Amino acid sequence: MSPKPSATEPTPSKKTSAKKKRSDSETDLPEDRFINRELSWLEFNHRVLDQACDVSLPLLERAKFLAITSSNLDEFMMVRVGSLKMQYQQNAMQRDPSGRTVSEQLDAVSNRCQVVTQAQYALFRESLEPLMADAGITRIDLNHCSQACTEAADRHFHSDVISVLSPQAIFSELPFPLLQGLGIHVCIRLKPEQASAKPKNGKTKTKDSETRPAPAWDFAVIPLGRTLPRLIPMPSERGHSYVLLEDLVTHYIDDFFPGREVVESVVFRITRSADVELREDDAFDLMVGMEDVLESRRQSPAVRLEFSKGASDAMLAFLSERMDLKSQDLYATDGPIDLTYLFRLHGIEGCDALRDNAWPPQHTPRIDPSEPMFETVKQGDLLLVHPYEQFDPVVRMIEEASTDPDVMAIKQVLYRTSRDSPIVNALKRAAEHGKYVSVIVELKARFDEARNIEWAREMEQAGVQVIYGIRGLKTHAKVCIIVRRESSGIVRYMHFGTGNYNEATANLYSDISLFTCNDEFGNDATAFFTCVTGASQPQPMQHLSAAPLTLRRKITDLIDAETRRSRQGQKAEITAKLNALVDIKIIDALYRASIAGVKIRLNIRGICCLKPGVKGLSETIEVVSIIDRYLEHARIVEFRHGGDPQVFISSADWMPRNLDRRVELLVPVEDDKCRRKLRETLRLFFKDNTNTWVMKSDGSYERIVEKESPFRAQYELFKLAKSHNEAIKQNRRTRFETHTPKP
Repeated sequence: MSPKPSATEPTPSKKTSAKKKRSDSETDLPEDRFINRELSWLEFNHRVLDQACDVSLPLLERAKFLAITSSNLDEFMMVRVGSLKMQYQQNAMQRDPSGRTVSEQLDAVSNRCQVVTQAQYALFRESLEPLMADAGITRIDLNHCSQACTEAADRHFHSDVISVLSPQAIFSELPFPLLQGLGIHVCIRLKPEQASAKPKNGKTKTKDSETRPAPAWDFAVIPLGRTLPRLIPMPSERGHSYVLLEDLVTHYIDDFFPGREVVESVVFRITRSADVELREDDAFDLMVGMEDVLESRRQSPAVRLEFSKGASDAMLAFLSERMDLKSQDLYATDGPIDLTYLFRLHGIEGCDALRDNAWPPQHTPRIDPSEPMFETVKQGDLLLVHPYEQFDPVVRMIEEASTDPDVMAIKQVLYRTSRDSPIVNALKRAAEHGKYVSVIVELKARFDEARNIEWAREMEQAGVQVIYGIRGLKTHAKVCIIVRRESSGIVRYMHFGTGNYNEATANLYSDISLFTCNDEFGNDATAFFTCVTGASQPQPMQHLSAAPLTLRRKITDLIDAETRRSRQGQKAEITAKLNALVDIKIIDALYRASIAGVKIRLNIRGICCLKPGVKGLSETIEVVSIIDRYLEHARIVEFRHGGDPQVFISSADWMPRNLDRRVELLVPVEDDKCRRKLRETLRLFFKDNTNTWVMKSDGSYERIVEKESPFRAQYELFKLAKSHNEAIKQNRRTRFETHTPKP
């Protein structure tokens, strides 16, 4: 499978007619109709930060949301800012669809990130940390602590820390040390050692009679690494007390430099660009090529420098010069650098009252634990809404297939997996049992490359046929096919999903699973998998749509069909739940639909480059975003289709990368019961009035707060799953069963 080649250049006469036709269809759409994608993403992260500010949430939940904003911003800096800086080197005047040049985008992004960073630390310093201390979770200040804490800190530093960490002197004539991106380091400014003779002109005489300027300061750096834990428990009369490793190191910094005078020590962290992609045309071996990418990422340019507030001008000048950073790349933090350590505090024992009440994933009533998953799916299509319903059936079906003597083959796409993946273990076990196992492992899954390389090697050693994706594309589809020999013949059992085959994130992300053994779906899924693994000519599929071949066209055809119905006076509606809406062609199709009167409701979690509610352009378009306990990750699309609704789940967002540069699937949900369940799930997200943000036409958002009749979609989905589970339990409890005498 490969992207379709571009059409040949039309003749001048064809150009003119094509231009006229395009102008008519676009209805003279205004040039300023797009929101900048980077600023839209930063608006999303600000909505997450607002959750950390919400005093109605338990304290540690607020701390968790603050950690999420920090983690999100790290990835944004690595990927998006890294990409912008690379674009700036290539063409600084290139404009994005919103009309901004690369330079203008970098300035706007820097200004916004500075504001968000200041807001993060103001919240931490003025609210969350004092409240956590009141609740018994205290970060110790070693300059003002009890004798017991002082003694414990002294023991830990001199027994563990100084034995592990080593300072590295920095010399002007040598390259700056290769420091780990997102690692915490301490930079030390030392008073220069006395030279033997210093003339009045500030020059130092050398042995070979050459002269050079006497250095103003000596510098050294201590990388804290990842061997030592960052959170160090301290004695406490009440609750939990801790000291951060960097605070311990800076407190005892003189011990690293006996005989020298330490003038200043500053904690800092650098963020490196992660926009390092494999040039596949030059990569003979994809796995080796990806290992080279990982190595290149470790050495990529820095795009951000975070440092503890109060650093001197001399220190900042030294660090920014050696890392080739501008003033817009420098971020002062009035608190601990890297607030993701709050994730650890969220899980601290004995603090249940400071966390949300548990919403345990519920058992799905139709699934009988004593019956094989194949028997359950054979009775009819099955749709699960995670994490309200357990992800276990997905894992269970693959595990059962690994040892079932009637299973002949398993075919699966793996994009991201957990560290100790039971699915990977099941696939290896299946191969060891002699089954034909084919797995597409996407080695180019950003930030999971190393783990996927490890899994790929382990599976190959177990006898799994491993395919490393497709040249020029990322394989992002979520599909598993199990081929089983039964009395009626060969039956293909399939799972399609909107999320990854990762049982850990399945408890944190809101996703959809569809199980089916529909033979027509089996034909499509087999054709899709054969095309991907064999690099063969794509064959037409009856039900599934795949990117980069037919998925874009399918979506635009469905949007255009609603547009035509509305123009003909019929009722027309489009409802979609996505993670991101960026693609300008899809957005223009939605604008044209809105101009024609189509009612469009969009639930876009993150980036949205469409402007809703603009008179004459998007008056019928509503855009909302839900930020709540779970990360909204499911992609669900519904078209009214003349009163016969067509509903789909998908692995793809409406972004150019998903539609043109990835292998994705759009899967129709055709079973009546599954379709009703999915439509009801989609409707609930548009009824939410407690965690919903409404997008304005300028790209800003306003939160809906309904105090009298609150409706929380995620909680309603949990209650719905729980009530179904309890109803079936009650039914089983009241059933009378007689003893049957043995024959």
